[in-house]
Amino acid sequence: MSLDEDALEYHRADPPGKIEVGTTKPTTTQRDLSLAYSPGVAAPCREISQNPDDAYTYTAKGNLVAVVSDGSAVLGLGDIGAEASKPVMEGKGVLFKRFADIDVFDLEFDHDTVDAFVESVAALEPTFGGINLEDIAAPECFHIEERLRDRMDIPVFHDDQHGTAIISGAALLNAADIVGKDLEDLRVTFAGAGAAAVATANFYVSLGVEREHITMCDIDGILTTARAEADDAHPYCHAFARDVPEGDLADAMVGADVFVGLAAGGIVDGEMVRSMADDPIVFAMANPDPEISYWEAKEAREDTVVVATGRSDYPNQVNNVLGFPFIFRGALDVRASQINEEMKVAAARALADLARQDVPDAVVKAYGDDPLQFGPDYIIPKPVDPRVLFTVAPAVARAAQESGVARASLEVDTYVERLEARLGKSREMMRIVLNKARSDPKRVALAEGGDEKIIRAAYQLEEQGLAEPVLIGDEAAITQTARALGLDFEPTVVEATPEGNDGYVDHLYERRQRKGVTRNEAAGMLTDSTYFASVMVACGDADAMLTGLTHHYPSALRPPLQVIGTAEGSTYAAGVYMLTFKNRVVFVADTTVNLSPDEEVLAEVTRHTAALARRFDVEPRAALLSYSNFGSVDTEGTRKIRRAVDALHADPAVDFPVDGEMQADTAVVDDLLSGTYEFSTLEEPANVLILPNLEAGNITYKLLQRLGGAETVGPMLTGMKRPVHVLQRDDEVKDIVNLAAVAVVDAQEE
Repeated sequence: MSLDEDALEYHRADPPGKIEVGTTKPTTTQRDLSLAYSPGVAAPCREISQNPDDAYTYTAKGNLVAVVSDGSAVLGLGDIGAEASKPVMEGKGVLFKRFADIDVFDLEFDHDTVDAFVESVAALEPTFGGINLEDIAAPECFHIEERLRDRMDIPVFHDDQHGTAIISGAALLNAADIVGKDLEDLRVTFAGAGAAAVATANFYVSLGVEREHITMCDIDGILTTARAEADDAHPYCHAFARDVPEGDLADAMVGADVFVGLAAGGIVDGEMVRSMADDPIVFAMANPDPEISYWEAKEAREDTVVVATGRSDYPNQVNNVLGFPFIFRGALDVRASQINEEMKVAAARALADLARQDVPDAVVKAYGDDPLQFGPDYIIPKPVDPRVLFTVAPAVARAAQESGVARASLEVDTYVERLEARLGKSREMMRIVLNKARSDPKRVALAEGGDEKIIRAAYQLEEQGLAEPVLIGDEAAITQTARALGLDFEPTVVEATPEGNDGYVDHLYERRQRKGVTRNEAAGMLTDSTYFASVMVACGDADAMLTGLTHHYPSALRPPLQVIGTAEGSTYAAGVYMLTFKNRVVFVADTTVNLSPDEEVLAEVTRHTAALARRFDVEPRAALLSYSNFGSVDTEGTRKIRRAVDALHADPAVDFPVDGEMQADTAVVDDLLSGTYEFSTLEEPANVLILPNLEAGNITYKLLQRLGGAETVGPMLTGMKRPVHVLQRDDEVKDIVNLAAVAVVDAQEE
């Protein structure tokens, strides 16, 4: 099928379109409905009538944006009319929700005059927290936005103008830095004089480009003062008319440092690029075909050419989705009355700074595993980078507060935590651990220190103040890799060798001599980085360790079990996954270690998992799961679980509710637990789930992850004498950082 056929089927499939309205409060009981509508709804109505600002407290207004268009200038399609533009506006709503968790109603107005359009949009102010104008032709779009900004006390933002300006502005900041040029010295040529071009030129001036250094061209050539005085161009262009001889685009590009294309495909060739100044910057942003292709521009000359386009199949895509969701997010969250120039500049600078940071593995994978590192081919972040939300929205919110247009205040650190919670419960839960780790960082030995992911994780741990990473490996190779990755830090490196480490050899020999290990063999074992890291932790030269990224789980676990051992009074370790759902968190054990545990192991695993839950500030409620409910099936397997529960109930150190054996739905469904089995010691659904064997544990967490939509953190190893965690072979850098933070908190608990 062609792309068009696929797209038609995508939109046609039941239910038609791309969006729907959902509820955010319970609506299952008669009382729920009486609260949602009559008679309960009268109470918030009365409050809002007394204080209109309470609409932000009692309704969804503060998270609701209108995407408004007349369909007069739809990208790539032109003037197709209001109704035909609806799929585009629905798509815009999808992007708002996907990237910034902002709800949207799309509104398409079939008006013939600016006055009618302005009146319709202005009347929306009681309903919406912000207005996103979209795909409106110039010069009407300038008049509409200007008049609405004057009349409305909520943000009004024409994305076709300012979105391109902000994203390309971020790209310009980094491109100028790469080629070693100051913004005030740049000579910039524009192809195009429409809404996006004028807004972008104005924004470049806000960033520091001199207005008199900008030359603007339209279809008739260079915009000169003579042409402007003759009113050949709409008045919004007049500010960029120059007192120069007439000429065409090729003339305007001679000696230019920057070319900005917001016109039509194929209007620039290699010769025109060669006529530009040394190390030129080429932003060919016409869609779907740029003014000059990425590779033709790059190959036009031998010096550095920094190229950006609007296409996703080339490096440096100038994509408006990097801007509008996050700009509105920040503006809504401080109840800004407008999106002003300070907020737009803050967004551009935040994006430019983010492009200089190490890129998450998930983003790299989304773009074909090609390296993404700050330089000529990576000057702006990718749209799928989740860090854009945490970077741009706070910057915009801060600028709104500092410039006096915010009507609500927020503290940036706690605001970032709120934003992370919007992207999933696991981020919210990990933030608790990360904050704890940051309060008292510990030394974490990273056994596979030469691995690129481990080096990147070490950089982030140090940069974020989460831990003091110690990389086990070859110092020269690790330093070289860090520099190649553009990581600006001096890692602490220790080589896995017995040379100069007699104390380590002695310790290992003492631990293993009655397991058939000679002293010479102990010395040889220290060349294994996992054994070396284990001895470091056992001897107190590191507080915790991570291993396993390049090993099978059992082989990675063996050295720390042999050298460090299990905790005092414990005999067994266990693997735990934290699974997060939209409104629930559960800890599942054992998922990685104990094949067929008896009642003693099950009881011990329950204690360890409950302690782990508390490190995430979760009060544990434990259920030992089976296919039986409280004796409904009597086999050795179910009796084993009952004996484990009896042992836990008899243990005075167990200060959390625990029960079993019970089926999984009994453990997690409130009606079953409190209704059918009201005698249970669990008064609320369980959040610590202990599985009867390794098969069940492994199957359960993977099914919940793949089919239940759970996000996972782990596996976290519990029951060890000192903090040890074993990575999975496909873990990403963020997983390594998360487990290292858990290890730090483990060490703090000790």
